[in-house]
Amino acid sequence: MAEEWYWCLKHQRPEHEPDVPADERLGPYPTEEAARNWKLVNEAREETWKAQDEAWEGDPGEAE
Repeated sequence: MAEEWYWCLKHQRPEHEPDVPADERLGPYPTEEAARNWKLVNEAREETWKAQDEAWEGDPGEAE
């Protein structure tokens, strides 16, 4: 079985699943580094979605 890592919200560090209660973790992540960088990945995704929202012109059939 592949190792899974989680970001522990309580300890603010990557940990293995058995060490972290479900309500105190983010993940799973494939590597310790990916768990450690969860915030960077999330921020990049949010920026992409924001740019897509700003570029979207809406439904052409929609009247204002």
